[in-house]
Amino acid sequence: MAERQPVTLALLLAEVKSRLSDIGIDDPALEARMIVEHYSGTTRTDAIARPDLPISDDAASNIRAALERRLRGEPVHRIFGFRDFHGVRLKLSAETLEPRPDTETLVDAVLPHLRETVRTTGSCRILDLGTGTGAVAIALLHAVSQATGVATDISEDALATAAENARMAGIGSRLTFSRSDWFKKKSGRFHAIVSNPPYITTSDIAGLDREVRDFDPHRALDGGPDGLDAYRAIAVGSASHLEENGIVALEIGHTQKDAVTRVFAQAGFQPGGVFRDLAGTERVLVFSR
Repeated sequence: MAERQPVTLALLLAEVKSRLSDIGIDDPALEARMIVEHYSGTTRTDAIARPDLPISDDAASNIRAALERRLRGEPVHRIFGFRDFHGVRLKLSAETLEPRPDTETLVDAVLPHLRETVRTTGSCRILDLGTGTGAVAIALLHAVSQATGVATDISEDALATAAENARMAGIGSRLTFSRSDWFKKKSGRFHAIVSNPPYITTSDIAGLDREVRDFDPHRALDGGPDGLDAYRAIAVGSASHLEENGIVALEIGHTQKDAVTRVFAQAGFQPGGVFRDLAGTERVLVFSR
C-alpha cells in the first residue's frame, strides 16, 4: 500500500481559498491565509518560500473545522476567539461586539484630550459606557499611563470578558468594572465619558450582514426605533458626571451626525469635533458643556 502523502501548506491554502471564494467572501485569499496560518503556525513567508511544507493532521483538521464554521457565516475573529484593537489583543465572548477598526477612531479622538488633561492636572479619569470587550477603555489606558477609569455594561458576561482583557493588557489595576444600565448605578465625575453605544434602528437589524446579525449580540446593536435611545440616555446623564472642561465622545452611525448633535444640544452640550474613520465616514462626535 502506498504511503499517504502529507497535506502541504500550498494545498491547504488553495483548498480554503477555493471554498471561501465559492460562497462569495470578499477577500478569500486573505481569509484563507488567516485561517491556515493561525492553526498551522505558519507565516506568509512560509507560503512563499516553503509551499511544500507538510501540515500535521491535527492542524489540517483544525483548519477544516474552522473553515466549516466560516462557511456558515461565523466571522474569522469569532472563530479565533480574539481580535486585535489599537495595539491590544482582546478576547471575545457571546455577549460582546467584535471591536472593529472604525472604533479605533473613537480612541484617537479622545487621546489628545486625555494627554492634555494629564499635562495640566497630572492624571485623568474616564468612564466607558457599554464597554463590551473593554476595547475603548483598555486602549485609552494602555496609551495613557496616568489615566484610570470605570467601565460599565449591563451584561455580566461582557464585564467578565473586559476584566480579563484588562488584566492581559496590563492595566487591570487602573480600570474598575461596574454592572450598570448607563448611569443608573454610577456616581463621580470624569474627564472623559466615552461610548460605542447601540445605534442600529430596530427595523434594520434583520437586514444586517449575517456576520453581524447572527453573531453579534443584538442588545449591543439595537438602538431603538430611531437608533437614538442610547444617545438620549447618555446626553441626559453626562452633565452631572463630567469634570469641568470634560468631554463626551461617541461613535455614531454614518447618517446620525445631525440627529445625535440635536440630542446633545437639547441637553446643553455644544459640538467639539467630528472625526472620520479610514473610509472617510463621519464616525465619532465629541461634545462639551
